[in-house]
Amino acid sequence: MKLTTRIQLSTMMFLLFFMWGSWYGQMSKYLFKQLHATGDQVGNAYTAFSLAMIVAPFFIGLIADRYFAAQKVLGVLSLIGAAILFFLIQNDNPDNFFWLILAYCLTFAPSMSLTNSIALQHIADPGKDFPGVRVLGTVAWIVVTNIIGWLNVGDQVTIFQIAMYTALALGIFSFTLPDTPPKPAASGASLGQILGADAFKLFKDRSFAIFFLSSVLICIPLSFYYAMANPALTDSGMTNVENKMSLGQASEFFFMLMIPLAFSRLGVKNMLIVGLIAWIVRFLLFGYGDAGAGEWMFYIAIVLHGVCYDFFFVTGQIYTDNKAGERIRSSAQGLITIATYGIGMGVGSKLSGIVADMYTGADGKINWTSVWLVPAAIAAVVLVLFALLFTDKKKPVPAEDELVTGPL
Repeated sequence: MKLTTRIQLSTMMFLLFFMWGSWYGQMSKYLFKQLHATGDQVGNAYTAFSLAMIVAPFFIGLIADRYFAAQKVLGVLSLIGAAILFFLIQNDNPDNFFWLILAYCLTFAPSMSLTNSIALQHIADPGKDFPGVRVLGTVAWIVVTNIIGWLNVGDQVTIFQIAMYTALALGIFSFTLPDTPPKPAASGASLGQILGADAFKLFKDRSFAIFFLSSVLICIPLSFYYAMANPALTDSGMTNVENKMSLGQASEFFFMLMIPLAFSRLGVKNMLIVGLIAWIVRFLLFGYGDAGAGEWMFYIAIVLHGVCYDFFFVTGQIYTDNKAGERIRSSAQGLITIATYGIGMGVGSKLSGIVADMYTGADGKINWTSVWLVPAAIAAVVLVLFALLFTDKKKPVPAEDELVTGPL
C-alpha cells in the first residue's frame, strides 16, 4: 500500500473516532448536568444510537453500496451530521434532544461501515495493513477523551461542538479519499442477505444459539457502562474522569495482543467465560468503590474494559467467523451486529435510564451502588446460562486480520 493511501485512510479513521469519542461517553453527564434530564431521557438518547445501528445496514446495503461511491456518501453524511450538530448545540430541551441525536446518529452509524469498506478496498493485504490503519481510531478516542478531561468540559456543550467541527473536517476530507465506486456484487444483494437471514441456519447448532443469545443479553449491562459510568464516577467525587476512563482503551489495546495466546491456552468457551466474569467484577467494583480510599476499585473496573470487551466481543466475532465459514461470514456478522449493537444495546440503554430513575432519591441524588448491582446481576445470569449450555470445545487460533481493536 502506498504511503499516501495509508496516511489518507489512517486520517479518515482518526477523524471518525475523534468525532465519536468526543461525545459518546460524556453525553449522559451533559444531559444530567446541563439539560437536567431524567434517567429515562438519558437512556433514550443512547437508545437513539442503537436504533441508528439497526437502520444503517439497510442504508448501506440497499442504497450506498449499489449506487454511489463510498467516499462521496461518507462526505455527504458527515456534512449533514455537522449541520444537525449545529442545531443540537442550540437546544436546551431534553425531549427535543432525543430527536436531534437520533437524526445525527442516522448519519453517523452508516459512516462506521463506510470507513471500513473504503479502507479494505484499498488495502492489498488486510491481515498485514488494516490493523495498523484501524488502530488510529482507538488512538483518536484516547486523544479526544483526554483533551476533554484536561479542559474539564465533559459536562459542557463543548463536546458536541468538537464533534461538529470534526464532522465538518471529515466531510470535506472524504472527497479527497481514493475513489471507491459501488461494489458490482452489491446490486445482487437481497434484503434477506442484508438482514443476515443466510446466517439463521447457524442456529441449528445449540452452542451458537446460546452464544448468540448471550451476546444479546450481555449488551444490556454493556449499555449501563457506556451510559452511566461517567456520571457515576463524577458523582462519586472522582476528578478528571475522562482522562482516567481512557485507560479502558489502553487496556483494550493491550488485551487485544493477548488474544492469540489466550486462544491457544483457554479455547473459545473459557475465554468467553473469563469475559463474562470480568463484567460482573467490574460492576461490583463500580458499585462499591468511592473516590476516597476505594478509588483503586474504580481504576480496576476501568482497566477491566480490555478483558470485558476483547475476551467476549472480539472472541465472539472470531468464533462467529469460524462457525459461519466464507460463504455466509458477512451475513453472520451482520446479524450479530444488528442483534447486539441494535437490539441488545437498545434495550440496555432504555433499561439503564429506567433503573437510574428508580434509584434516584427525593434529593435528586442517584444511589449508584444499587444501579450497578442491576447489570452485575444480569451478567451473572448470562454467565450461568452460558457456562451450563455452551459446549463448543474447539480452539481455533485467530488469523491476524481478525484482531481489530474496537472503539470503546
